[in-house]
Amino acid sequence: MKLYSDVGAQRFGQVFGDLMLVAWIAFCTALGLTVFKITNALGYPGRKAAEAGDGLSGELHNLSGPVGKVPLVGDQLRAPVDGAASAAARLAEAGRDQAHAVEQLAYLLAGVTIGLPVFFALLIWLPRRIRFSRRATAARKFIDNAADLELFALRAMANQPMHKLAKISDDPVTAWREGNSTIIAQLADLELRATGLRAPEPALET
Repeated sequence: MKLYSDVGAQRFGQVFGDLMLVAWIAFCTALGLTVFKITNALGYPGRKAAEAGDGLSGELHNLSGPVGKVPLVGDQLRAPVDGAASAAARLAEAGRDQAHAVEQLAYLLAGVTIGLPVFFALLIWLPRRIRFSRRATAARKFIDNAADLELFALRAMANQPMHKLAKISDDPVTAWREGNSTIIAQLADLELRATGLRAPEPALET
């Protein structure tokens, strides 16, 4: 599989584009992580409330046992303590729910921040690179030697803009039919460069 062009300017554009894509992905990832940290920090009060509620609930439960052992009034004294412990436990649970909701939001925002820009960048750049690779890989199979240039010269007359053909010959079709090797080589080179390949060196006559 051919990934990069043999033509200098085209190869530079491809390498530069690939590096820009990698840099864009890195930037979006860093931005997404920053968004996650900032958003997740909003759940700090909830986490602290959960921590405080758990601590208070535990202390009240520890106090409930000895209070309940007080003769005659133990049960009456224990009931408010158990109620306060339950309230503290509910407070801790509410804090955890809030912190969890904020964390889920942080993951969502980070995913959107990273995913959408990267997705659209890949959607724009990857199809172009894949098309080039497929065309160049397929074309390379037909360019074993200078004898194959006629095929690419014919493709040039079908695919290339008229003003480019006119720079090579006023009548490229006749030149191709007559086997004008110079014109054929120039036409083939025009098509090959558009595909990202270079024409093979002419075989040495023996």
